[in-house]
Amino acid sequence: MILPEIDPVAIYLGPLAIRWYGLSWLGAFGLIYLFAKKRSKLLSEEQLSDLMFYGLMGAIFGGRTGYMLFYGTEQLIDNPLSLFFVWEGGLSFHGGLIGVMIAIYLLAKSWKIDFFNILDFIAPCVPIGLGVVRIGNFLNSELLGRPTDQSWGVIFPSDPSGLLRHPSQLYQAFGEGLILLLFMLWISKKSRPQMSISAFFLIGYGIIRSITEIFRQPDSHIGFDAFELVTRGQMLSVPMLIIGTTMLIYSYKQSDKK
Repeated sequence: MILPEIDPVAIYLGPLAIRWYGLSWLGAFGLIYLFAKKRSKLLSEEQLSDLMFYGLMGAIFGGRTGYMLFYGTEQLIDNPLSLFFVWEGGLSFHGGLIGVMIAIYLLAKSWKIDFFNILDFIAPCVPIGLGVVRIGNFLNSELLGRPTDQSWGVIFPSDPSGLLRHPSQLYQAFGEGLILLLFMLWISKKSRPQMSISAFFLIGYGIIRSITEIFRQPDSHIGFDAFELVTRGQMLSVPMLIIGTTMLIYSYKQSDKK
């Protein structure tokens, strides 16, 4: 299948250009908000609105900082101001996750609500947003998949080689979006020890990201990190698995003591 070239700019408002990728982010946080509002028993509507706003800011600034540290170190060293060149694109999920967690920590402290209570509340809502952003990646013809000879392969207009490639963005939308969402809904269906739901999210995402990265082309300026097999995304998912597993064990041990 040949993917038609889609203008990355959805709407031109004079000198202002609104891109599809930016709209996918707004759509992602809008869906997370609606989903969280339906499930909310912890936060007021005003608190939930604040959580979405500051969470979005944390995701953008953390995502950009994480991208430059994890994927664009040389560019950052050459020109530290490139950290603020957000129009060039480049956001890291792992950096965005750290940014969101910092935002939640500050809000939790302000509201005098336990940090992990908020994390456990919002974690099951996040996958629906992740799936939407991955669809945005696909439409934007970015984060291309590896070459394939499968009949469902896609030729991306941004690919100068014109190769048939895995639509890895859609694999990740399915895995990080639908599969992780169903898993988290199942996990959060019954009462569990504090911190465990957040831990399951870290573990679930880490596993799914590590699997779907098999079909994604490594960044051209980085390549593989190890054995001509392991990508940067997989390397960054390892700490998630370790931290998530540690949190899970700790949460159930603490629960057994009560």
